[in-house]
Amino acid sequence: MAAAAISHLRRGAQRHALQCLSLSRRRFSSSAASPLAAAARRLLSTTVDAGTSSSGEHYKPPPFDPFRAATLSPSAPPLESPPIEDEPPSSPPPPPDEAVASEAAHEQATLACQEVELEGLKAGVEAMKSREESPEEKEAWWLLGRAVVNYCGSALGTLAANDPSTSQMLNYDQVFIRDFVPSAIAFLLKGESEIVKNFLLHTLQLQSWEKTVDCYSPGQGLMPASFKVRSVPLDGNSEAFEEVLDPDFGESAIGRVAPVDSGLWWIILLRAYGKITGDYTLQERVDVQTGIRLILNLCLSDGFDMFPTLLVTDGSCMIDRRMGIHGHPLEIQALFYSALRCAREMIGVNDGSKNLIRAINNRLSALSFHIREYYWVDMKKINEIYRYKTEEYSHDAINKFNIYPEQIPSWLADWIPVKGGYLIGNLQPAHMDFRFFSLGNLWAIVSSLATQRQAEGILNLIEAKWDDIVANMPLKICYPALEYEEWRIITGSDPKNTPWSYHNGGSWPTLLWQFTLACIKMGRRDLARRAVEVAEKRLSDDKWPEYYDTRTGRFIGKQSRLYQTWTIAGYLSSKMLLDCPEMASILICDEDFELLEGCACSLNKSARTKCSRRAAKSQVLV
Repeated sequence: MAAAAISHLRRGAQRHALQCLSLSRRRFSSSAASPLAAAARRLLSTTVDAGTSSSGEHYKPPPFDPFRAATLSPSAPPLESPPIEDEPPSSPPPPPDEAVASEAAHEQATLACQEVELEGLKAGVEAMKSREESPEEKEAWWLLGRAVVNYCGSALGTLAANDPSTSQMLNYDQVFIRDFVPSAIAFLLKGESEIVKNFLLHTLQLQSWEKTVDCYSPGQGLMPASFKVRSVPLDGNSEAFEEVLDPDFGESAIGRVAPVDSGLWWIILLRAYGKITGDYTLQERVDVQTGIRLILNLCLSDGFDMFPTLLVTDGSCMIDRRMGIHGHPLEIQALFYSALRCAREMIGVNDGSKNLIRAINNRLSALSFHIREYYWVDMKKINEIYRYKTEEYSHDAINKFNIYPEQIPSWLADWIPVKGGYLIGNLQPAHMDFRFFSLGNLWAIVSSLATQRQAEGILNLIEAKWDDIVANMPLKICYPALEYEEWRIITGSDPKNTPWSYHNGGSWPTLLWQFTLACIKMGRRDLARRAVEVAEKRLSDDKWPEYYDTRTGRFIGKQSRLYQTWTIAGYLSSKMLLDCPEMASILICDEDFELLEGCACSLNKSARTKCSRRAAKSQVLV
């Protein structure tokens, strides 16, 4: 484990060096480019070869630089891009002895910082074990323990709900990947990591299972939405039984929709497990590395789409029913970006992974620009859309997606505050979904998909519209609800998604933990505490419902399951994170300025290729 931890720390040193290099370009002139920048560049050429060993015992410098391989290798495709702006010539390299000393000192300092972070997280876990708990927290922990599912004698996950008041469980008696994430965070913060490790490994095994719907099989890297532990007769013997895992990849789900978010959450959780436990041997196992690559290959595969966002069907994420989110929903894009950032930290760097790392960097760069530039709306942007000209045919079109100003809903102009804004729910040709989706916006903050200014604007909007988004129970899954004819057409008259219920404007307490993470990252713990206090007044008395109905969240949802596990776990995670905010680092990603320095179209010499980043760069970096 120690060797694997060093391996991870070295990769962290490389990422830190990239940030130092990027910052040095901004802060210093060429004459003072400083040994720091030079050391950062040299540090990038030393990393761990973890491609053939699951134990991480042998290290050697790789024969390439993963962040610059595209420009150094004449046989490699031109995936990597140069900076948008010309840079001043760098200072001459220092003498060899000085260079080696500078590199060693810089790497040693970076590794020391990483080790301090790990020790701090371990100290935080110990503090969580000894903290005083309220009666509501004690009840929540008891309920969470009662929801634990065992497989072959080991804890494996938690049931979606453990509601004794109903006999029709549907699939609520299964372990859902997305639902288990807040439970996993609560267990990790409490120092109970074995259940999380078991969950990660067993769901990884399910990834390779055959999955078909009407004789058609989806991509190989697909993770299941859920699974159930079943007892089956052993070799036809009715007296002997064995336990097996029965996964659902969407072939049994309502609507038969594949869970796009499952694999993304799995990668995010894998990184959190490694950071808080220091057990990086799990990440470096051959089967785990293969699992990561299969998920990424599925997400990064070529298609007909012109945009860097993932194209998905309706119901492929937390909103798993028809709600008009097909296309490029924000929730999927935020999780996709976060999973790419996490995977880049964990992928073993070797000759076999350089193309994948290059593809990840290019996709991250394009995706961050696309979301920040085209999904963001505030009062200024809405006014700009209001004055859009349409039917523009040119490379320099301002209204690139041919959005008709009449699409701006009547409620929006009076709803959006002067100070604040948000990322819209979806963007496609001639279509902008102006609804506010909480999870997508919150995870855009957590993953740094949103800029600093945009992240502040999102929290400012939530604070200004507290009575709409929080009210009597945090938080609205989306705002506003679809009503009348719009509800009938978009949802297909779904009786479960009636206005201000379930996915159609319902209030979901599980979103507390994502809100808490976003507030901690932005230094607004006061907002998170305020939301937790609102939830605490009712959750225990109401028996921990799945969701709440009405415009202000006053009623328990009409079809809401009680003792919903991710409601319980979301509350516990929020309480612990607020008491020890440093622990949020296991899920948060800081801004990576290196991603914004280039774009692939800069390498194309065709006159038809027009880059829009040069003009918009000042916006994107703010």
